[in-house]
Amino acid sequence: MTDTSRIRKFFVVVRHMLLGLHNALFAFILNFFESVNKKIRSRLPSWRLQEETSEHVRVAVQVFEYIILPFSIIYLLGDLFFLQENAFDSMLWGMLVFFYSAFLPDLPSVFRRRKENGRLNDLPWYKKYAILLFAPLFVLLIFSNVHLGWKTTENFHNFKSLTIYGGFLLFWGFLVFGGFPVSLGQVTEMLALPFYGVIGYLAHLKVDKIL
Repeated sequence: MTDTSRIRKFFVVVRHMLLGLHNALFAFILNFFESVNKKIRSRLPSWRLQEETSEHVRVAVQVFEYIILPFSIIYLLGDLFFLQENAFDSMLWGMLVFFYSAFLPDLPSVFRRRKENGRLNDLPWYKKYAILLFAPLFVLLIFSNVHLGWKTTENFHNFKSLTIYGGFLLFWGFLVFGGFPVSLGQVTEMLALPFYGVIGYLAHLKVDKIL
C-alpha cells in the first residue's frame, strides 16, 4: 500500500468516525432534551426541537473537525516536545468541555420566565449565574422532583454569560491542573479548559445568530 493510499484510508476512517460522532451526539442530545421537556411539560413542538438539535449538533461537529481536533493535536505534541509535559488528560477533558459547552446555553432555559408587564423581576445575580454554572445539578433536581422555585429572565445567550463561564472554567483549570510553583506546562493545561469551553459556547451562539 502506497503512502497516498494510507493517507486516503486514514481520512476515510476519520470521516466515518465523525459521522458516527454526529449520529450518536444527535441521538443523545435529542433524547435528553425530550426527557427534560416532557418533565417540565414544555409546549415546544417535537419537530422544532429536532430541527434545533440537528443544527447545533451539525455545527458542533464541524467546529470539532476543523478547529478542536487540529488544535488538540498541536497542543498535545507542542506540550510533549517543547515543554516535556503530557497534556493528554487536559486535552480529553477539554474535548468533553467543548461538547458540553456547545449545548450549555440551552440547559437553563427550563428556569427562564418572561418579564412581567415590562418590569425586571429577577433573581439575585449569584443565583442567576449559579443556574448557568451548575446547570446539570439544577436539571438533576428537576428529575428528582425538587422544586426550588428559581426563575430568571436571563437567557444566557450573550457575551456576559460567556465571560462569566470562561472565568469559571479558568478557576477549575487552576484547581485541577495548577499548583505552586506554576510551570509553563501547567499554564497551558490551566488555559485548556476555558479555551475549549469558550469555543463550544461561541459555536452555540453562532447557531443562534448571536455572533
